[in-house]
Amino acid sequence: MKKNEALKSVSEHGTPLMIVDHNIIRENYKLFKKHLPRIQAYFAVKANPEPAIVKTLFNMGASFDVASIHEFMLVHELIKEMPEQKRHHFIYDKIIYANTIKSIESLKTLRPYKPLLTYDNIDEIKKIKQYCDTAGVVLRIKVPDTGSMVELNSKFGVLPNEATGLIEAAWKEGLVVEGLSFHVGSQCTNFDNYVKALNIVAELIREAEQKGYKIRIVDIGGGFPAPYDENVPRFEKLAKLLNFEIDRLFPKNIDIIAEPGRFFVATAATLVTQIIGRARRSGKMFYHINDGVYHTFSGCIFDHCTYHFDSFKNGKKEVCAVVGPTCDGFDKVSMAENLPGDLQIGDYLYSLNIGAYTNASATYFNGFPPAKIVHINQ
Repeated sequence: MKKNEALKSVSEHGTPLMIVDHNIIRENYKLFKKHLPRIQAYFAVKANPEPAIVKTLFNMGASFDVASIHEFMLVHELIKEMPEQKRHHFIYDKIIYANTIKSIESLKTLRPYKPLLTYDNIDEIKKIKQYCDTAGVVLRIKVPDTGSMVELNSKFGVLPNEATGLIEAAWKEGLVVEGLSFHVGSQCTNFDNYVKALNIVAELIREAEQKGYKIRIVDIGGGFPAPYDENVPRFEKLAKLLNFEIDRLFPKNIDIIAEPGRFFVATAATLVTQIIGRARRSGKMFYHINDGVYHTFSGCIFDHCTYHFDSFKNGKKEVCAVVGPTCDGFDKVSMAENLPGDLQIGDYLYSLNIGAYTNASATYFNGFPPAKIVHINQ
């Protein structure tokens, strides 16, 4: 996004303002498909549930990973609105419900849709059988997630040595075990996690088939790293590794799916904020802005992510603090930003790569509303 275009949007909509560029989303999707042509991408809606983003990715050919009944219905209703010619060739109705724990009310709502659901314990099997017996199920496996920015396997997944028992239990209840899934953790930069996980799943498929259970889906989850900075390993390197291991381990009749979220949307959004106050505290310039960790910068807390700022104005730079608008000492976005020390109240700052796990978890804490969102190049 060019600076003059951002300022024009600000003049129309005010701040804080998140600007989502759909051309970048399309480019990220095309990059994924170019290097991982065998894998069907199920966009993780929780990364950014904006309906406009769902529509763009649907039109590009994406499927969707949802984790709540709200997300399921959001995607389902948007797909229903699409022209008939764009709604064909669905893969499992374009949706996988990838939360291993679901409420009884959610399962009752899902039953008519014959959904694809993940599970990782015996009680969930019984619950699915009782309230959503139309579902196909996918068993989630606990795998290594060392080095990922957000680990997930302390909360989800069954140990590999317990997996075959849960496959058998689901079949005995009359459910069809469609596949196995795993997640190596969000923003995974340790690509060896994928190698270990794929080998674990391949061995479990062999064990299941020896017992007569046919597995037809391998879901490799998300974790594909967004290029927040130059230290993040290149996606092309990961793709080459994945292609090699998948072709080595799995026959062509097994469908490989994935759940990229951050990778598609992180780099597609820019946030513009305004300085609403300034003070020099113990020698350091503090810029108070009209967005913070309870709002778009919620990723600082929930996503373990670090965001940086640039200014629209030039000037002699120094180490500054950028803090949020709430009356909470915790609301500090960054204590070490290299910014001009003479910015004034009313000046603007902007942050790049802020499209994932930001507005998705923003609140109205202290009465401050989340940033407005505008979409360009839809």
